[in-house]
Amino acid sequence: MESTGKMFRRKAWSGARACCAALVLLSAVVSGQVVAAPQGGTAEAGEQRRAEPQAPGSIAVVYPVLGEPYHSIFATIIEGIEDNARSAMRTYPVAANTDPAELNAQLKRNGAKVVIALGRQGLRATSALDRELPVVAGGVLAVPEADSRTMTAVSLTPDPALLFSRLKNLLPGTRRVIVVYNPQNNEWLIRLAREAARAQGLELVAHEARDLASAARLYEHAFAASDSKRDAIWLPQDATTVDETTILPLVLKESWNRNIALFSSSFLHVKKGALFALYPDNLELGRTLAWSAIAYLTGEQRRRGMLPLRDVHIAVNVRTAGHLGLSLSYQQQRTFDAVFPEP
Repeated sequence: MESTGKMFRRKAWSGARACCAALVLLSAVVSGQVVAAPQGGTAEAGEQRRAEPQAPGSIAVVYPVLGEPYHSIFATIIEGIEDNARSAMRTYPVAANTDPAELNAQLKRNGAKVVIALGRQGLRATSALDRELPVVAGGVLAVPEADSRTMTAVSLTPDPALLFSRLKNLLPGTRRVIVVYNPQNNEWLIRLAREAARAQGLELVAHEARDLASAARLYEHAFAASDSKRDAIWLPQDATTVDETTILPLVLKESWNRNIALFSSSFLHVKKGALFALYPDNLELGRTLAWSAIAYLTGEQRRRGMLPLRDVHIAVNVRTAGHLGLSLSYQQQRTFDAVFPEP
């Protein structure tokens, strides 16, 4: 077992390569997950209270042993955790065959007081932990509903409030956002999106689809009834309604032909033609997870359940922007973390 996250420090990848890797991870972790609704509480994940961790090893970081590009993604998250947790952090790599009971015993021996579980594999390894040991989850799109009531989980799904704010900044004339989603995956996210839309003066039109055929029909109807001057379509992280091989090509083609703005929660969609997307800032995500863990150590009441990602980068497609009548100056383009097509 490594005793410090310093072993994970690496030279940063180029922006585009890191972005692609992050989105590959998103696709890998979404399979088989059930989304949970947020639970009430008083403090949000990511609030930065400058409190010192209690003791060496009091924060246990459980992370999956995977090859590239996943290793570098988790390495960056762990680096962010280490920035805030310092000597209080101890890392525990886990594999698919890791015995959760043995992990629980090891954490107790080493004096762990709170666990940060990364990725679906890391979260699964914490299934046998003592109930009094708090868990902060990260690097996943969602956690099972029963588990979400007892932990704080920061999703890899960008906060709709941030997405809608950027949309209004780029296209202030937008009045309506259309989204097709599977409620089994994203009911919690759509509830947040409704609140965020109202705050931005937007109408959210959310269509439920539980299979690919239903999603295709709903997109067809949505485009037929859309108005290019006031409507935009949002692509969430949803394996059912944003299928990469069938749904995405259809939606990209229709949005281009009808001049309808298309924005996404996936970086790779911008490369393929979406106007813009938000995607994880893995270093800052790690820092947010560390602050949440420290809050548990200091006795602060935390909000439990799924929390959307607020540590984000932004990508834009300038070709699509031009097609929609937007002229982004060089100075404006510099405010984005990734620009496509690449120069």
